[in-house]
Amino acid sequence: MAPLFVFPQNLQALEKDDEEEYQGNSLFVQNAIDIARFRPSELEEFVKGVSFDLSDKELYCIEEQDVFDRVYSLVRGFSSLAPSCKFILAESLRSNLSVLLPNVDSLVRVSQVQDDDETPTLDRVTSYRNAFKIYSFFLLHIILTEESYTGSSNNAKVIASSRKKQPVNSWNWESQRGRMLNLIANSLEINLSLLFGSADPDENYLSFIVKNTFSMFEKATLLKDSETKDALCHIIGACATKYHYTEQSSASIMHLLHKYDFVVTHMADAVAFAEKKYADGTLACSLIREIGRTNPKSYVKDTAGAENIGRFLVELADRLPKLVSTNIGLLIPHFGGESYKIRNALVGVLGKLVAKAFKDVEGEVSAKSIRLQTKQAMLEILLERCRDVSAYTRSRVLQVWAELCEEHSVSIGLWNEVASVAAGRLEDKSAIVRKSALNLLIMMLQHNPFGPQLRIASFQATLEQYKKKLNELEPVKLTEGMMDGVPSDNDSINGEGEVDNGNAEEVTNYQPESLTDSLTHTEQEIASKDSSVPDVGNVEQTRALVASLEAGLKFSECIAATMPTLLQLMASSSATDVENTILLLMRCRQFQIDGAEACLRKMLPLVFSQDKSIYEAVENAFVTIYIRKSPVETAKNLLNLAIDSNVGDQAALEFIVGALVSKGDISSIAISALWDFFCFNVNGTTAEQCRGALAIICMAAKSSSAILGSHLQDIIDIGFGRWAKVDPLLARTACIAIQRLSNEDKKKLVLSNGSRIFGILESLITGFGLPDNIWYAAADKAIDAVYILHPTPETLAADLVKKSLSSVFDDTRGDALQNDIASGNSIVLSTIQVVKLSRYLFVASHVAMNQLAYIESCVRKIQKQKGNKGKVDSEGTENAETQKDNGINAELGLAASEDAVLDTLAERAEKEIVSGSYSEKNLIGECAPFLSKLCRNFVLMQKYPILQASAMLALCRFMIIDAKFCDENLQLLFTVVENAPSEIVRSNCTIALGDLAVRFPNLLEPWTENMYARLKDPSVSVRKNAVLVLSHLILNDMMKVKGYINEMAVRVEDKDERISNLAKLFFHELSKKGSNPIYNLLPDILGKLSTQDLQKVSFCNIMQFLIGSIKKDKQMESLVEKLCNRFSGVTDVLQWENISYCLSQLSFTEKGVKKLIESFKTYEHALSEDSVMDHFRNIINKGKKFAKPELKVCIEEFEEKLNKFHMEKKEQEVTARNAEIHRQKVGNMEGFVMAGNNGEESTESDIAEGVSDSEVINTSVEVQTESSNDESTSKLVEPEESSGACSEVTEQEEETEIQSQRDNKKGASRSRVKKSNMKDVKVTLSATTQRVTRLRKKVEE
Repeated sequence: MAPLFVFPQNLQALEKDDEEEYQGNSLFVQNAIDIARFRPSELEEFVKGVSFDLSDKELYCIEEQDVFDRVYSLVRGFSSLAPSCKFILAESLRSNLSVLLPNVDSLVRVSQVQDDDETPTLDRVTSYRNAFKIYSFFLLHIILTEESYTGSSNNAKVIASSRKKQPVNSWNWESQRGRMLNLIANSLEINLSLLFGSADPDENYLSFIVKNTFSMFEKATLLKDSETKDALCHIIGACATKYHYTEQSSASIMHLLHKYDFVVTHMADAVAFAEKKYADGTLACSLIREIGRTNPKSYVKDTAGAENIGRFLVELADRLPKLVSTNIGLLIPHFGGESYKIRNALVGVLGKLVAKAFKDVEGEVSAKSIRLQTKQAMLEILLERCRDVSAYTRSRVLQVWAELCEEHSVSIGLWNEVASVAAGRLEDKSAIVRKSALNLLIMMLQHNPFGPQLRIASFQATLEQYKKKLNELEPVKLTEGMMDGVPSDNDSINGEGEVDNGNAEEVTNYQPESLTDSLTHTEQEIASKDSSVPDVGNVEQTRALVASLEAGLKFSECIAATMPTLLQLMASSSATDVENTILLLMRCRQFQIDGAEACLRKMLPLVFSQDKSIYEAVENAFVTIYIRKSPVETAKNLLNLAIDSNVGDQAALEFIVGALVSKGDISSIAISALWDFFCFNVNGTTAEQCRGALAIICMAAKSSSAILGSHLQDIIDIGFGRWAKVDPLLARTACIAIQRLSNEDKKKLVLSNGSRIFGILESLITGFGLPDNIWYAAADKAIDAVYILHPTPETLAADLVKKSLSSVFDDTRGDALQNDIASGNSIVLSTIQVVKLSRYLFVASHVAMNQLAYIESCVRKIQKQKGNKGKVDSEGTENAETQKDNGINAELGLAASEDAVLDTLAERAEKEIVSGSYSEKNLIGECAPFLSKLCRNFVLMQKYPILQASAMLALCRFMIIDAKFCDENLQLLFTVVENAPSEIVRSNCTIALGDLAVRFPNLLEPWTENMYARLKDPSVSVRKNAVLVLSHLILNDMMKVKGYINEMAVRVEDKDERISNLAKLFFHELSKKGSNPIYNLLPDILGKLSTQDLQKVSFCNIMQFLIGSIKKDKQMESLVEKLCNRFSGVTDVLQWENISYCLSQLSFTEKGVKKLIESFKTYEHALSEDSVMDHFRNIINKGKKFAKPELKVCIEEFEEKLNKFHMEKKEQEVTARNAEIHRQKVGNMEGFVMAGNNGEESTESDIAEGVSDSEVINTSVEVQTESSNDESTSKLVEPEESSGACSEVTEQEEETEIQSQRDNKKGASRSRVKKSNMKDVKVTLSATTQRVTRLRKKVEE
């Protein structure tokens, strides 16, 4: 019999010469050959000889010593073999083993036949076993050798060469490896119990196989080959399940999972393969049990391991849902652990189980009930986890719910609860949670079970109809039920709102007999009464439909209720919030959710966002919603949008329309359709639609001005014709269209229809054809059009001002009326004259502004011409003489003087607009003094608010034009902006202040405080404009941030949400400038806010927001020191609380904590207050979370010091308070004793003369007499003591006078505590006793 082959730990173990170790006839290497000494040709012959022996002899010839030694020698030097030799050797070993495996079955049959003689059979079994183990060992060792060689020394070369086409006879290791591992995996499937003599194979064999298989799992590149990966999974599954190597395999799998992230899915595949192949989930259960009993705290430290374990559990639940569902109880306790990654994984596991583990409904009723209860418990856990402390877990739960909705695994009964949770999470503080909530709502809408249309009104109407039908059906059902003995409460509802199953079955069984026979006539009546409601069947089906409609209505209402929140999210600083909110609103619009259309209109201003992703999201949504394949539909959508938009939306609409026209998304055909609407070529077009179409065309013309040129005559005829009277705003839109014409079209229009168009514009400005509320807007654009089109606009503008002036002040009484108005005589003004005067002031001021802009444009045009001339000259087109002249001019500085002359002329022209020349006033200059006097006539202004609005607007425009006029009227402007009753006037003046601050910053600088005062205006619109103006000035460096910035900080907590958001946006943008000015402003803001009358909550919110904008650690550390220093010299408890609160809001670093500890002396006096101490405790708790061991010790010592000092301060306060009380007592007692002495001297006179005193004493005596008539004289002191007891000295009591005898008694009783005054007390008591005795006698008489 051949020696036995014992599986060694490694290849070198076969070479050991210690024969004692191999006693028992073990096979080992006796004559190893060094193949390195062979030449290549010799080595190839040697390999071929070995291969020939293996193929020519018996399969188990490998156990022959000579063959064994030679094969061993080749395997040991396998890495040095040529590729062809490697292929020959590996293929010989592999083919022999593959032939050996089927022979095991034949060996079994032979052994069953030859029961008489077992010796030959045993020998053959031993030989087969030896050969099996030797082949397996050598093949595995070849795999390990080649993998180590390929992976380490030649990795780069292999990767590079693998891209090239391999020769036919080359050594293709990847395919060989897969074949060899598959063979080893298949070897585990044969009947090894015959070979090894027991159910389980040799321990050494299994351990060697498993150990090396798991070592191969550590190589990510190896696992990319699917054949290799499947073979490895097969080997692990077979060893762990079939051969009961479960514990060792579990330990190895857990080790790999903790160490490598790329093995997660492969390990899940291996475990799932074991369960499916052998119908045995032992390995999976073992792993789940191992994970379940791991201490949750260990996952907190090993975050990578926790993530891998979590992913493994999710993958396992996906592959083996039923098995995991039966063992889920082992994992549930980990929901209480601190590792959010494990909680995330468990949430994912529950999602997989709910979706996959409960699909089949086969089995007994009790089993189904248990499974349904398990599923319900899992769903409840998922709902509960939506409130998890970790944002990552909350986000993951919402993602799981979205997956369940997509797979239709959420019942209608649970649908609304999930929707409500998702709607609530839209206000989560974490952006990732909000994103998941938005995606969940999108998914719920997409897969909702209620239908494609979710309008609340439709649901309510349909529900009402079916409720009526149900009410009509139920009485008949009830009657029939009573006739047949069915109880009236058959369809009882349980506590959870679900129809009881048992009763439902009874009803179902009962329906065919009762409903079909007895309700036929009733149903016909109902159908005839309400033919609009389709008949859905019997009562139960109708009731189910009603329940479904109610659920649908609730879902629709839930989604509609999120619209205010979605509006807030569209203003979020997070781009993902905005993008996903727009997607959700588009989905809501698709399902006709109430309010979705209006919310989508609010997204238009987002086109100005600097974030490219937000702009793209808005643009895509706009195209999806409004741009259609049909040009007419596109045109109609756009013009309706223009009609319904406000000023802000129109600016955004203009921007996006221009962009889409440039990109071609709005086609020329759509523009033609818009012209059709404007020209009334489409039936049913209204004047409003005509205006909307022209507005969109004007927007498109901004990017392509040629659009307007083809319809010039239509713009004049329709825009200023009879349709302008139907829709007065059409004229204004036509003026805008004229301004947007290209230069050629403008020239063409002036040449062909110049007199007509200017006449139309003049009549529009000076006439009274338009109502007042529209005239101002139309006249504004008309004057702009005059200055753009007219070759000499100042001449036409002068005529406009003169005509407007003559309409107010006619030739007969013009001067007198003007003087009366200026002097304050308001009686002479009529309502018509007020309107005319307001219009005149508007025209004059707007012409002045346009004249200023016209002068600037002329200067730019001259400078441009000069620049072009210089550019042409520099290109060498000038002659030598011209060059010489230019050179001389440059030397003399004449070129610079030309620019100076041009600037002087421009400045003079600007000044002459309002101030006029030195000799005379011009047309508008004559208006300026009158306007100034008019605005100072406050009585007249209050009587006519419209006139005040127009006059102040004109005054502000004149001030913007002329510096001198501005300086003269600044006091007036600030008086009006503070005291004007009209909020419109105050708003306009506030906006004008911003323009003045830009144009004349030096003039406005002394009035900075007054500008900030507008932030406290009672009007919402004034405060809003003040925030906008100041934000613009400060953020654009036109105004320095001075000591009044605290007023802007107060606006963070403004009652109006828009103002609050604007203030927050200001500070957010301010924090981006330079080194964050808020850092320097914060201490000053803190000091100012502490002295203002602010609610505690508002103060905390403001400071928390401001501190949150400081991100740099150095600034935080410096703030710690600055805030601690503010404690010095402060005695106000409120300021202590505020400073300590701000300290508690800082993000502390190690240096920050050390600075806080070092600054202890600055705030030690404030530690007596409990509120201050609470804030310091919060700081300590924060510090402990991030502190290293050394710093943690310092923090704990600091905490002890704080607590100790706090207690000492409290004790000192109590002691001081008690001392003060004692001092007051002593002072009061001394006063009482002195009063008592005075009382003794005047006792007789008091009794004789003080009638009122005797009355007081009478009262006490009467009470005493009623209580006991037989009371002895020795007890007369008791009423004195009782009356004194009610007047004992307290902390608040102070007495300064003693007038009555009763007061003397009180003083005497109190003075008894002082031994030094005992004599006085006795005298007083004796006198009092005598007095009481006398009175008693009188009473008895």
